Amino acid sequence: MLKDLRIRTLDVFCGGGGSSWGARAAGAEIVCGIDAWDIATKTYAANFGQDTGIHRTLVETGRLPVVDRLGSIDLILASPECRSHTCARGSGQRDENSRRTARYVLRFARKLKPRWIVIENVIHMRNWDGFSGLVAEAEALGYHVHAQVLDASTFGVPQKRRRLFLICDLEEMPSPVTAPSGTPLSVEAGVVMWDGPWRSSPLYNAGRADATIEKAERAIDAVGRGTPFLIVYYGSDGGGGWQPIDVPLRTVTTIDRFGLVTWLGNVPMLRMLQPPEIQRAMGFGSDYQLPYGSRRDRIRLLGNAVCPPVMTAVVTSMLRNRPAVVRSAA
Repeated sequence: MLKDLRIRTLDVFCGGGGSSWGARAAGAEIVCGIDAWDIATKTYAANFGQDTGIHRTLVETGRLPVVDRLGSIDLILASPECRSHTCARGSGQRDENSRRTARYVLRFARKLKPRWIVIENVIHMRNWDGFSGLVAEAEALGYHVHAQVLDASTFGVPQKRRRLFLICDLEEMPSPVTAPSGTPLSVEAGVVMWDGPWRSSPLYNAGRADATIEKAERAIDAVGRGTPFLIVYYGSDGGGGWQPIDVPLRTVTTIDRFGLVTWLGNVPMLRMLQPPEIQRAMGFGSDYQLPYGSRRDRIRLLGNAVCPPVMTAVVTSMLRNRPAVVRSAA
């Protein structure tokens, strides 16, 4: 006899594989990731094996891709589209078809009947008219559903990032996920690669936008000359367009939004944070690969990802009381 502890896992709306990266660290076996963006699925395959990344249009078809050849699945991970839930969209019109991609995940559940499902999204998903229906549909399939908001900065990720996790278990109510004790990692300690090869340019030059200069000068007034800081683009969070580097990074998005100001003597210098630094900010290890796409594509992949240490904690908590499955040895 042998104990088979494998948790065979399917990742739907997998992106570049943040959820899978974290689940694998908790002991899951990654079987397949499905996404509608070819760069995402190629990146996924580069990190989890050449047969794992499946490029399919998920919602527009009436069938479930690749399900029949997956075999048994114990865990479904899913990060449905969030762009019509997030407040970052402002007052723009919401796309109800985008929101309904969360319901699509349950079609996989009906077919594969996994023990566990984890659905991740922005916290504003709770305000969606269809949210209660999503939970009710999962419960009608027999799942016990626990909804919890988790902040990545409390799980060793140097980023302030709050996300909603719906944790579903066929056999019991999932326990709340607890964060480890410890001081959150800062931008200075956990993000910036100070010895990186990237060049900075003087903050004050003829091509610099007035708004950028204004943000930088507000920061300099606050922290003093000679102290590095970040300029924050594309956001109106009341922070004045900048942040110090002795705290976690503000939320990474799918666009370049962080400029690092350092000092060359008395001269302030500016460069954007680079993809390897954003990778660190998301909690990926240095062995995670981003071999495809442009810089913009890589930033988008990272900004869309689930922070792996958070998913590691979710899956670890979920499996804590799971008895070993005992099978006869061949």
